[in-house]
Amino acid sequence: MHTPTSLLPVDEFERLNTLRQYDILRSLDEPVFNEFVGLTARIFNLPISLIALVDANEVEYKANQGLPGLLSQPRVEALCAIAIEQHKTVLLADLAKEHSLTPEASRAAQAKGLQAYAGVPLRMPDQRDIGTLCIIDRRPRTFSAEEQQMLEFIAGLVATAIAVRYCCLGSGELGKAHWQRVQQQLVDEIHELIALVRYLAVRFGTQVPVSQAVLEPARRRLNDLALLLKEHSACA
Repeated sequence: MHTPTSLLPVDEFERLNTLRQYDILRSLDEPVFNEFVGLTARIFNLPISLIALVDANEVEYKANQGLPGLLSQPRVEALCAIAIEQHKTVLLADLAKEHSLTPEASRAAQAKGLQAYAGVPLRMPDQRDIGTLCIIDRRPRTFSAEEQQMLEFIAGLVATAIAVRYCCLGSGELGKAHWQRVQQQLVDEIHELIALVRYLAVRFGTQVPVSQAVLEPARRRLNDLALLLKEHSACA
């Protein structure tokens, strides 16, 4: 299905070049990206989180928590296309009342029972957006400024992980084996983060929006993950 020009950012040609440079489209499942969406869904206590890669006419889901079987869909149907077109974080509290969606996206969201969406562009070092990290609810939901900041921070980590992956796989000295070692370190770190968030949710309860009592300790722990990524991002 052809993507209408209304969904294309001004830098679409350059953006697509960047996406293809990182050679992550249609690649095999990789545990670290699945763990990232699992962590994101856990932090926000939401059923759905996705890493979407936005190609010319298709959106491919590199990682999927909560929408099993959804591997890709036409770009015109994808909520993530809005964040790419606008080149910024998009917060949609009630999709049934949202007039910025294409008719195709509105129908697709309704068919899947989706009612609230927040998506952050995955911005690479050249400042091109290759996709999004998003969270989705099956009921209307507002998002606080603190939640937006947290989602943007995690999206930055995902983008850095993609850059590190490219650096490792494209290096004759490092290669696939090194990426697998780095990936396992990241997965272990994320598992510890998930355990922390689970504990915080039990201690402080689940609130909408997520309370600072949960967000702040999680953010501090995410800094350790950021440092780990930084250790491996010299050539990214």
